[in-house]
Amino acid sequence: MCSPRSVRTLAADLADLTEERWATPSLCDGLTVREVLAHLTAGASLNPARWMAGVLRCRFDFDRQVAMRLAEQLGATGAETLQRFRRVVTSTTKPPLPTIAMLGESIVHGEDIRRPLGIRRDRPIDTLTQVAQYYQGSNLVVPAKGRIGGLRLVATDGPFTAGSGQLVSGTTLALIMAMTGRPAYCEDLRGDGVATLRDRCAAP
Repeated sequence: MCSPRSVRTLAADLADLTEERWATPSLCDGLTVREVLAHLTAGASLNPARWMAGVLRCRFDFDRQVAMRLAEQLGATGAETLQRFRRVVTSTTKPPLPTIAMLGESIVHGEDIRRPLGIRRDRPIDTLTQVAQYYQGSNLVVPAKGRIGGLRLVATDGPFTAGSGQLVSGTTLALIMAMTGRPAYCEDLRGDGVATLRDRCAAP
């Protein structure tokens, strides 16, 4: 896990959830908020050797490996899943991905959980800007670069800008979430390019 502060705040935000709310659909298609939290725990529990062992076991089916590792960390209840998550708050273990990619994972999946639950959490703008800059040039794991092709992204709360073409403006967080394929955050954006970005977010 790459940002102990953001992980601790997520754990705190979820401390009092009822079992019914743990079953809330997240912004990740087909996953509940509890399952997304288990996915984050799995990411902080995989070193490169364990990651590769899983890839081989799943015969290079990466989606299958993600599902397998999620199931390993999914507690019988929401409280148990949260307890497992708390154990990795200070973990520096990660798969063979850049540190900034793991930071992006914690921010994006944190919002996948928080927004459906109606929870808001502010983050330092410099951290969000770094993550936005990473995603705007990367198709690694998340095809963000292709999703924003031909669009000009402009943050309204910080220095982030990217690309050229039709304008898409909004908070840095909303831009990150739209870049990573979350249509719900397009509602927070403005500009001639929003409809195009929304369609791309909705595409399989």
